[in-house]
Amino acid sequence: MSFRDHVRNQATAVHRAVFKLSRGRLTGGIYGMQVLELVTTGAKSGQRRSVMLTSPLRHKGSLVVVASKGGDPRSPAWYHNLVAHPEVDVSLGDRTATMHARVLDPQEREALWPKVVDAYEGYGGYQEKTTREIPLVVLEGEL
Repeated sequence: MSFRDHVRNQATAVHRAVFKLSRGRLTGGIYGMQVLELVTTGAKSGQRRSVMLTSPLRHKGSLVVVASKGGDPRSPAWYHNLVAHPEVDVSLGDRTATMHARVLDPQEREALWPKVVDAYEGYGGYQEKTTREIPLVVLEGEL
């Protein structure tokens, strides 16, 4: 694990603790985006994995998350997990639900990407840093 990944993991652990203790009231938003906890099933291990993510917008009532990993050339582990096991648990504020994760197809992504960048321009910079097309995922279900 790189030093950068280690620092990111530690910051996520602190964020998760504050998020849970305050039921999303203290760290439930950043840069104008909602913060959620996504729990996936490991693609290889089958173990439950938790990550804190931002959702820049909703698409047809579903939460949108961005598999950017800060513009890293690799997709984040949570993305690989939900591709393998699309049933996920999502916590937003004091609500938790099981939802279905769906990667947007190229046409849907193309239409939605400008809105994602409008919501948080950093995503545009992340896309410029990498040659991979950053996937967009919708979390479908009631929350």
